Amino acid sequence: MKHGDFTELAKFYGNRPGYSKVVLECLKNHVFNMVGEGKVADIGAGTGKLTENLVEIGLCGFAVEPNAAMRAEAAQNYGGGVFSWSEGYAETTGLEDNCVKWALMGSSFHWADSKLAVKEFYRILVPGGFFTAIWNPRDIESSELHQRIEEAVYAEVPTMKRVSSGKSVSTEEMKEKLFDGGYFKDILFVEAPHVEVMSKERYMNTWRSVNDIQVQAGEEGFQRILRKIETIITEFDEIEVPYRSRSWTVQSCKR
Repeated sequence: MKHGDFTELAKFYGNRPGYSKVVLECLKNHVFNMVGEGKVADIGAGTGKLTENLVEIGLCGFAVEPNAAMRAEAAQNYGGGVFSWSEGYAETTGLEDNCVKWALMGSSFHWADSKLAVKEFYRILVPGGFFTAIWNPRDIESSELHQRIEEAVYAEVPTMKRVSSGKSVSTEEMKEKLFDGGYFKDILFVEAPHVEVMSKERYMNTWRSVNDIQVQAGEEGFQRILRKIETIITEFDEIEVPYRSRSWTVQSCKR
């Protein structure tokens, strides 16, 4: 398995949690108050976790995903509806000029070439439109259980370096990337906690959907990690998983 290759993980992706409705509703109100209601684009949409949330808050538009296996899972789980799915990348979405009011990337902006991506977002957005990068890291510090699980992961791979869970991303880092080229301005940071209650099977499948840990641990090491986690959660019927949706939103300088 390679960094960024989700072909073998697509079947587990539907087990992941959605994003905070508080954050998404807040951003929706901000965006549409500024530029009016219209279509949105979920870029790097995966199997449609963020897309599903956008539908739930009344939005429609485009879902763009480069990986065929991920799109196939999306078609099976969220086929039809008010979002049209297509193959594309953050750097080359395949969407038309000025076609959306709001573009988003859910837990995927770190895989993009940010220099090329912000230029592409500028192209597809209407004048004054918005782009949001959002992540959904676990709020590990708020839970003793999840601290134990995290310790078990790092005990197996002490030199683990996460590609990005969004937990350590800073506003200064995002400003450097999103303001590059002069395409965007006025960064807005919004975050909110939420809790997802999962069956043990679903919880384990969220771990099976993680790319960067599997790459760094190797197949045998990753199986040891899974066994350790299964042992830790044995006593629980359900797992309460705390998350913190963290988002950065910028406005296009296009006039």
